Amino acid sequence: MKNQKLNLKLLKNKFGVCRLEGDRPIPDWADSNDFYSITRTAEELSIVCPEENIPSDIICEKDWKCLKVEGPLDFSLIGILARISTLLAEEKISIFVISTYDTDYILVREANIQAAVEKLSANGY
Repeated sequence: MKNQKLNLKLLKNKFGVCRLEGDRPIPDWADSNDFYSITRTAEELSIVCPEENIPSDIICEKDWKCLKVEGPLDFSLIGILARISTLLAEEKISIFVISTYDTDYILVREANIQAAVEKLSANGY
């Protein structure tokens, strides 16, 4: 991973990370054309979607921006998220990560996105 340069793309929307009860059906508002993620466990239904889609009565954390690692990424690659998360941790920047088959998405609070972009750019991303 050390020598490979990865490109990151800042997605345009602001996102919310929502928590619903695990037995709730997937709500219609979760679906968006651009980017959303839904994960169900026995304890919760977790939804990440554009914050303008989220009803006011839903438990959520808003004001997240999203950096997409341009993929697709090969499954044999090692340390992508470890390196990114370490760099951001050095700046005391909290992240929320979503991985898909092709790539990774790193959500960063909007208040920290500029510092995150600067730190990652300074380190070859």
